[in-house]
Amino acid sequence: MDHQTRQRIRELIGFLELNRDCTVIDADTRVTDTQHLHDSLRAKYESTPDYYHGRPVPVEDLIREMELACVGMCLISPDPSTIFSADDRYNNHASLLAANRYVYESAGKYPQKFIPAGCIDPFTAMPEHALRLVDICVNEYGFLIIMLRASGASFPAGMEAVWRIMNRIIELSAVPAVPYGADMLISPVERLTELADRYRGHPVIILHMGGGTAGYEESEDYYIHARRLGLKYPDLKFVLSMRRDTHTESDLVTYQLAGEPFSRNLFCASGAPYGRMNWNFGGFRWMLLGLIDADHHTDERIRHNPGLFDEEVMRNYLGGNFARFLINGYRTLLKDYG
Repeated sequence: MDHQTRQRIRELIGFLELNRDCTVIDADTRVTDTQHLHDSLRAKYESTPDYYHGRPVPVEDLIREMELACVGMCLISPDPSTIFSADDRYNNHASLLAANRYVYESAGKYPQKFIPAGCIDPFTAMPEHALRLVDICVNEYGFLIIMLRASGASFPAGMEAVWRIMNRIIELSAVPAVPYGADMLISPVERLTELADRYRGHPVIILHMGGGTAGYEESEDYYIHARRLGLKYPDLKFVLSMRRDTHTESDLVTYQLAGEPFSRNLFCASGAPYGRMNWNFGGFRWMLLGLIDADHHTDERIRHNPGLFDEEVMRNYLGGNFARFLINGYRTLLKDYG
């Protein structure tokens, strides 16, 4: 890690320390360099302004959405569904590298808007290329968080490629992030327990906390399992994106009652462009305001614990928790690369 990269990390730490108690942070957004879309993706993107699943979003559009939603910062990572992949696994590596470089350059252009995160697809590139990409993301780009996502909705049964990449991320003092849900990378429910046992003692980010694109009934067991397991493994950090609002409220109440460190492990997010930022953060704000109003809330746990939620707690879930997690993680990264 060179001096310039370390200096960028120090500046980001300083900004987060200064604003951690007053900045709303979206902990899961994905961006695409629409100026360099593959021809197979460009035609659909340019043919309609309507939303469709996998519609790419450049950082400039994300900034507009942040302004509409009153969101101060976003964690950005490449969107795997907009990265062209083919049978040629070497070229797939080049596409992934270019997508991660776009994130790195965008965060450098807007350092007080974006927190960069890498993205690795364990199944579309050669194993040695995937590990090399982890090294580039951490050592050259200074990414603290590396997402393990795949471009398709179905995944091979074997998880060795995933564990190998996660091992490398942790060896480099970075933090792996994996999607968990009925149609996600970490599925079925027993696999989350396997992950938690395997990486006990190391922070691991669990995206969607049982949500994702599966149906309500398909996801029910995943929501419940994640809620319970997170209270057993305090190193699991959960990003509340792309999920049912009713389960999100249950998670907030359960983890707030559990106290620290568990109440520090939930991060609000939209999953943009798969979730609309202004819709999601509007919902988060009103949900938390409702939890503050203990006298009128319908959950008996809230009525019997007045003061469980207040404005400080609200600020923590909307950004403070994630800011503190990032500050501690980046400090560890700098220390290990001293």
